[in-house]
Amino acid sequence: MALPEIRLLQAAIALAEELNFSRAAERLHLTQPALSKQIFELESQLGFRLFERNHQIVDLTDAGRAFVEEARDAVFHAERAVMAAKAVFNGADEILNVGKSAYTDPFLVSTLLSVRLPLFPGMRVKLWSNYSNELAHQVIAGTLDLALTTGVPDNPKLSVLKLAENPFYIAMSLDDELAVHRELHMENLHNRNWILLGRHANAHLYDLIQLIASDQGVSASDIHHVMTPEEVPELLLEHGGLAFLPPNAAWRIARDGITMRPLAEDRLRLVTNLAMRSDSRSRLVNEFVKATGRKLSSVGQSAQRKLPLAG
Repeated sequence: MALPEIRLLQAAIALAEELNFSRAAERLHLTQPALSKQIFELESQLGFRLFERNHQIVDLTDAGRAFVEEARDAVFHAERAVMAAKAVFNGADEILNVGKSAYTDPFLVSTLLSVRLPLFPGMRVKLWSNYSNELAHQVIAGTLDLALTTGVPDNPKLSVLKLAENPFYIAMSLDDELAVHRELHMENLHNRNWILLGRHANAHLYDLIQLIASDQGVSASDIHHVMTPEEVPELLLEHGGLAFLPPNAAWRIARDGITMRPLAEDRLRLVTNLAMRSDSRSRLVNEFVKATGRKLSSVGQSAQRKLPLAG
């Protein structure tokens, strides 16, 4: 069987993530009929359905779910191959593929980009963006060399260098009754409207918020889910809500009548790590992690080594 073209894989991935033909077509800069044609072409090549369609409702079949998960890695590898070739063509000897999320502290990103290795003078860092849980999966799968992950539970397949630890921040309107506090506790949030980043962004942190609240007998009067921090201000001001956000995301919206306070809950801390595969034998990766630790230490950051690094 001939392998599907990359454009068909991209069509399936977009539709799987949007579950809406109009939005997926817009994202791919296609017309809706053109996207439908590509999905039909792909399913015809494979000999089975990837999606169930019922008027406006689109859902993945079990086979489609398995296919899309692997297709993401295939497309990522293809994109990385092109980028690596271009980088070498432009004079880079070694390419280090590093993942980050949209909520990663820009200081940590700029620190990584400033790392130089005497043993690898032609090294170039290529950044890839995704949710932290997906980044961890990509490191384990080998499609990324390293990743800056936040709120990812321990995994024996990953070794990590701890770079930072921060509380969640609660964003609220300036005139909210809780704004008089310097910091908040979970009990302060009882019976209020909560705004959370959707569970897909980080299932571990999402479930942890619910677990800690339940343990303390705290519950929300209602929960609103958002895709990005930029959706939060309107909900805060319209519904008097309280938004759980990482520090960088909270700073992005702390203006125009919105303030924020740290959530003082020891069990709900945002730990950011530089993660690599536990079985990595790459000298480039090891040298880069060690250099990152030294760089952060030199500027007063707490970098706790947990990596079995070569001497």
